[in-house]
Amino acid sequence: MKPVSELLKRHHRTLWHARPEDTVYEALQLLAEYEVGALMVMDQGKLVGVISERDYTRKIALQGRNSKETLVRDIMTREVLYVTPDTGTRRCMALMSEKKIRHLPVIDGQTVVGMISIRDIMDDIIADHERTIAELENYIRS
Repeated sequence: MKPVSELLKRHHRTLWHARPEDTVYEALQLLAEYEVGALMVMDQGKLVGVISERDYTRKIALQGRNSKETLVRDIMTREVLYVTPDTGTRRCMALMSEKKIRHLPVIDGQTVVGMISIRDIMDDIIADHERTIAELENYIRS
């Protein structure tokens, strides 16, 4: 399978993120605006966490907390698993499955370069399968 850097080319180098001092409500607005399920939490250019729809559901909605009063830093996932641009998509799938996560930040040295989701990987697998099928159909026709 291909490296994560290939998947990131489709993201146009967009680093969607929230700040630790944002309210959870503000982060939810960003999730809705960008139509994503998770945001990196950045503080002065450094990755300090991830906030996801799952964090909101489990740590705000189910606990009866107020998203307009609670800060992102209070519910974000702090121990962030990440991959590098050279990590293969097969390794990413295994890591996501093993850890039951759907998003992985991508870090190159000290620089955050993006985030991939299980959807990115699945879309890539489907595209690869469609190419293989088309090639086989062309081979059979020749």
